[in-house]
Amino acid sequence: MVTFVVVSIPIAFLNELNSIAALVLVRGADLLSLFEKPQRDALAMLFLNLHFQGLVVDEIFFGLWLLPLALLVYGSRSLPRFLGIWLALDGLAWVILSLTGILLPQYYDKVFTYAQPASFGEVAFMLWLVIRGARSPALDATALSSAVS
Repeated sequence: MVTFVVVSIPIAFLNELNSIAALVLVRGADLLSLFEKPQRDALAMLFLNLHFQGLVVDEIFFGLWLLPLALLVYGSRSLPRFLGIWLALDGLAWVILSLTGILLPQYYDKVFTYAQPASFGEVAFMLWLVIRGARSPALDATALSSAVS
């Protein structure tokens, strides 16, 4: 789980260079006076599109780290199993969304719309932990008596 997050963070940081490049192009620094305004605008759009594609690549790691978390939540006795199932669906939705953005970008918006209910799994997990918290499973009487003696 940590490996997926550790891989995802540098991709996200490096991807922000595309946003910075678009901003520099739109501001029109002195060095860029060689380019006409329409050329700078076209280059800025190119960098914004590259930023979106970088996010699409990073989404696969967003989904992959949720799958081990879903297994942990599902196997836990202190959290409800439906949260684990919802997190697994959320992870699969992110992976499918990422693969759609790479392989079939024309359908990305449609798949994003259908994936929205699954993507609330992370929000439900967070709210469950904040509001209800993780409950320790109750020990039965035989386990308590053997632990005391």
